[in-house]
Amino acid sequence: MKHKRLSVALVQERNHGSADANLAVIGERVAAAAAAGARLVLLQELHNGAYFCQHESVDEFDLAEPIPGPSTERLSTLAREHGVVLVASLFERRAAGLYHNTAVVFEADGTIAGRYRKMHIPDDPGFYEKFYFTPGDLGFTPVDTSVGRLGVLVCWDQWYPEGARLMALAGAELLLYPTAIGWDPGDDDAEKQRQRDAWILSHRGHAVANGLPVLSCNRVGHEPSPLGAAGIDFWGNSHVLGPQGEFIAEAGGDPEVLLADVDLARSEHVRRIWPFLRDRRIDAYADLQRRYID
Repeated sequence: MKHKRLSVALVQERNHGSADANLAVIGERVAAAAAAGARLVLLQELHNGAYFCQHESVDEFDLAEPIPGPSTERLSTLAREHGVVLVASLFERRAAGLYHNTAVVFEADGTIAGRYRKMHIPDDPGFYEKFYFTPGDLGFTPVDTSVGRLGVLVCWDQWYPEGARLMALAGAELLLYPTAIGWDPGDDDAEKQRQRDAWILSHRGHAVANGLPVLSCNRVGHEPSPLGAAGIDFWGNSHVLGPQGEFIAEAGGDPEVLLADVDLARSEHVRRIWPFLRDRRIDAYADLQRRYID
């Protein structure tokens, strides 16, 4: 079986204080990734600014913008100038009072190839996303691009095997997760390790269960809470996994452009020896549509 190599890059960054500053740094990182041979570049979740969901404030809605809009224009130009497929993450203003956490996929010619609106919305201490984001209504639909069919999901989606499976069943060739996840600085070292291990394990599980490469791009750096709480230490550790859950590349806890080569043809080989899609008992899964089986 012939190899089908795809050079990818994950831009793991910290917040630089404003959308203009962040997009300027992203421009530099995308240029560097393209110069290194990357054809697909993945950015972290809500990369334009701080992770504002640590509190609930109506003023934060001013950060949202339409798609297409100012940020998509800048990102479109980046994709076109460097000839890369670019996966971005934006706070979408769809209408007054209707907002989404949306991933946008740009083709290498700068056109918008598609978008995905985050389906699973958390509401936990420090992650008050339900105040801001309406759950997605575009379903789990991959986006076709010149580098392959991309199954794009967003952060909290990473804990749900159903989303990854549905993307795989719709023909996704890779799973991509723009992410913003970190620790409460007050957690002890053992708890921090458990959380990070669980996060990585969830992605490895998606790779294994679906026989697909997985790309997860997280942010880094401490971001204080507007509420005066401890804030969040975003732990980075962005990674690229192969279709058996193996690590192809992994970043540390600092800003980094993580580069990797993915062999898309390996998925076919892996699925032949581990034919999970063949052996699914689709006749017995109706109860998955229930909230709980009492």
